[in-house]
Amino acid sequence: MTETTQRDAAPSAIAGYSRTGRNAAETRKQAERRRRQRKIWIARVVLLVGIIGFWQFAAGRLVSDFFIGKPSEIAETLYIWAMSGKLFFHAGITSIEALLGFLLGSAIGMAVGVLLGRAETLADVLDPFIMMFYSLPKIALAPMFILWFGIGIDMKIYLTATIVFFLVFLNTYSGVRAVSREQIAIMRLMGASESDILRKVVVPSAITWVFNGLRISVPYALIGAIVGELIASNKGLGYLLADASGQFDTSGMFAALIAIMVLALALNISVKWLEKRAMPWKTVEDEREMSI
Repeated sequence: MTETTQRDAAPSAIAGYSRTGRNAAETRKQAERRRRQRKIWIARVVLLVGIIGFWQFAAGRLVSDFFIGKPSEIAETLYIWAMSGKLFFHAGITSIEALLGFLLGSAIGMAVGVLLGRAETLADVLDPFIMMFYSLPKIALAPMFILWFGIGIDMKIYLTATIVFFLVFLNTYSGVRAVSREQIAIMRLMGASESDILRKVVVPSAITWVFNGLRISVPYALIGAIVGELIASNKGLGYLLADASGQFDTSGMFAALIAIMVLALALNISVKWLEKRAMPWKTVEDEREMSI
């Protein structure tokens, strides 16, 4: 091999070794992440089993099971409800109320947030009124909603939408106002229209704020639906909870609460999945941070 050939081959060999080293390091980091996730899940399972085991032991021994129930009886109640279809029927009603209210409140909240975020003068005019309604406990509106919309599913949807609206609106509004003014000025100098600025600058910059509002509003959407059912309803998980409470059925109450928690978890997972689809770059950034 001539000296020239050796000089040409050396950079290629170095680059090959560098790529191999990077691939090996990345493989090690992925393996470490998988091991860490396994440890976390094992710890979660151990903690859950420990809590349930202590609860089962304490019920009837340390504390009367009239007050805290027994995990075995709660599981039996859930099984009976599931086998009869009662659990899925009422969970479906609550899911529809929470989901439709969440979608309605989120859509209006995002639209109004973008509008007022771009219209500074209008936002200043409406600011005290918005804060006044935001500070009002939304549960206090339930009697008015019953008067206006009755005790059907519409009332729960509108109450849920009202609760969700303010959470999504405030986050969207803050995200729009936080957009770099320099970027907007540059877009205007390039002849961009308002719609171009919204699509290419405002929305991509504010989308993280929007999803923060959506994540925060998920449990509140469920709260709106459950409270509406507790006040006036004969369907839904809130009704199951109120019915069990009226009969002093502690196991039934805990069974309804567990069903509500599972539903809330499913809604949160759905929002996180949607966030990953809408912001794939954020997932990459999170993985990069974890690997450092």
